[in-house]
Amino acid sequence: MDKRLQTPLELPPRMSAIIERARKLEPISVAIVDAGEEHVLAGAHEAAEAGLIRPILIGARAAIERLWPGIGAGAPYPIIEADSEADAAEKGVQQVVDGQAAAIVKGWIHTDAIMHPVLARLRSTRRVSHIFIVELKTYHKLLFVTDAAINIAPDLTTKAAIVQNAVDLARLLGVDEPRVAALSAIELVKPGIPSTIDAACLSKMAERGQIRHAIVDGPLAFDNAISKGAAQTKWIDSQVAGEVDILLAPDLDSGNILAKDLEYLAGAALAGIVVGARVPIMLPSRSDPPAARLAAAAVAVLIHHYWEKGGAATD
Repeated sequence: MDKRLQTPLELPPRMSAIIERARKLEPISVAIVDAGEEHVLAGAHEAAEAGLIRPILIGARAAIERLWPGIGAGAPYPIIEADSEADAAEKGVQQVVDGQAAAIVKGWIHTDAIMHPVLARLRSTRRVSHIFIVELKTYHKLLFVTDAAINIAPDLTTKAAIVQNAVDLARLLGVDEPRVAALSAIELVKPGIPSTIDAACLSKMAERGQIRHAIVDGPLAFDNAISKGAAQTKWIDSQVAGEVDILLAPDLDSGNILAKDLEYLAGAALAGIVVGARVPIMLPSRSDPPAARLAAAAVAVLIHHYWEKGGAATD
């Protein structure tokens, strides 16, 4: 068994609070797509033991049953046989269509392989986007980084939808009026840098109510967004600087690099979730620690129960 699976569970306080909130609710059934790998099985078992999910394992039965004793658990959860990545992805989506699963977890499968049937069969009226929930010891509240996994080069309309998704999630997690920084390389509007134009437009859209329940400012460079002192040094008067909740990246590359930099250089804990489809989608990395996997599962539980109560995504 991989020694990484034996690492003691350490939960950062804000993510721990999210997990505890979700544990008070009914666990949800979750399709684990391509489950025949030990990190995937360990993550599913951790979330089940925490009272968050009821796993449905989809993949090669022989591989799952061979690995299961090493997880240190009893009898395995329900298994649905699948003979390929594509077959596992289709069967995972079918579990949702049939009402058997309330969320999907990416197992040992490529992201594009699982997202293809999700986008084909589980679209809602919203844009699908990915949000990293980030906890840092050096920042006084949670950060939300988007989009770092789904939308490669979003245009202005797509960025507005990505922001609204992140705002709605932040509000669900207790932030009444999230503050959003539309990031760019500089804080001035420069026609030669398209991301500054988009950022300025998003700020005005929020003022006019096209982005709801949020304060949006931009363009802001990362230092100005995260530090009020840095903003004041540059004579930037901003309600967002130093109090930012949501960091909107200009594109997927910069969003992914930012999130991974925070994780590996700043010691951040990250939990990722895909929103905008008919059910929450979790896209964990095999290197994710248990806290990240549990926090993502907890967020999926909270989203599901909010929808079950009739909550509208932008209310």
